Amino acid sequence: MQTPDVIVIGGGIAGASVAYELAASRTVLLLEAEASLAMHSTGRSAATYIPGHGTATFRALIRASAARFPALAEELDAPPFLRPLTTVFTALDADGERELEVLQREWSAEPDGPRPLTGAETDRACPGLRGSRAGAIVQAADADAIGLHGAYVRGLRRRGGSVRRGARVTGIEPVGGCGGGIAGWRVETATDGWTVPDVVVAAGAWTDTLAGLAGVRGARLQPYRRTIAISPCAVPAGMPMLIDAADRFYAKPEGDALLLSPSDETPVGPGDAKPDELDVASALERTEEALHLGLRSVRTAWAGLRTFAPDRDPVVGSRPEHPGFHFFAGHGGSGIESAPALAALGAAVLTGAPVPADIPVTAARVSPARL
Repeated sequence: MQTPDVIVIGGGIAGASVAYELAASRTVLLLEAEASLAMHSTGRSAATYIPGHGTATFRALIRASAARFPALAEELDAPPFLRPLTTVFTALDADGERELEVLQREWSAEPDGPRPLTGAETDRACPGLRGSRAGAIVQAADADAIGLHGAYVRGLRRRGGSVRRGARVTGIEPVGGCGGGIAGWRVETATDGWTVPDVVVAAGAWTDTLAGLAGVRGARLQPYRRTIAISPCAVPAGMPMLIDAADRFYAKPEGDALLLSPSDETPVGPGDAKPDELDVASALERTEEALHLGLRSVRTAWAGLRTFAPDRDPVVGSRPEHPGFHFFAGHGGSGIESAPALAALGAAVLTGAPVPADIPVTAARVSPARL
């Protein structure tokens, strides 16, 4: 490839998607520290698309991604990335009712957000469920996270970009210009080095660590561990995805089993997350208590990292004192479902182009300067 003018650090969905969008007008090199791409959060996600999910900013990005997913599949010559999946929220106790009321206030302005249900309607919507006080239903989707990620990587290469695996960044330093300001950035790995005008750090839980390496103030990003398990059972016909409104568990069909999570958010440092046995047991217990399916064991379990800024909005852009050093992180649990719109927003912010008209999120709303 030509000498890059943008280096994107991080080979998950964040890095792959924004690298693809940037490659429409720039020469991009994507660096991944691990031997394989998408090893951490992306490859371990429950991978759903749920309208009304997350903060107001993420809800806007998820909504804007609805039309972009099929357009992107056509653009990248890929199969559809979304498959319809009805999703039911249930309030099983007073705590759940209170949380559901909060969610319904947030959803009230969402044209495609969840629709309220009575307790009886909620139980009928989910086979095996009983005892709901209230609920909500939304037409959501299963997302093909690995297919989407792979399509972005192939698209990046078709646009002339390049990918290097096993390229752990060991140094990032500003390069001075004639007037004493920052003219670019020197990025070093164990074997190579490049001087480029722009660096985009899209490394999830490792983003603030890399910012520190560059002498740039971080974005106060915090990784949290999320546990997922697969439990074999006779999955009822028509089983939707079920989410506890009080955020104590969720479950969705996965072939001849259920994918379960206790919706845990344990603060951890960057690293290779491992499931905790107590969290796995909690997922089984809470789901069985709600659905009565005879869940007793798990086939497999894993954990991933979800990384949030303090306000849980994404962090996109640079600080004025460090031009050319860009954040593209803090995607939390919505990195896949918001990827098409968030990557387009990121590319616009990072290149100084206008934000696409279908994305109702301003650069200021996601700027690291807000933190």
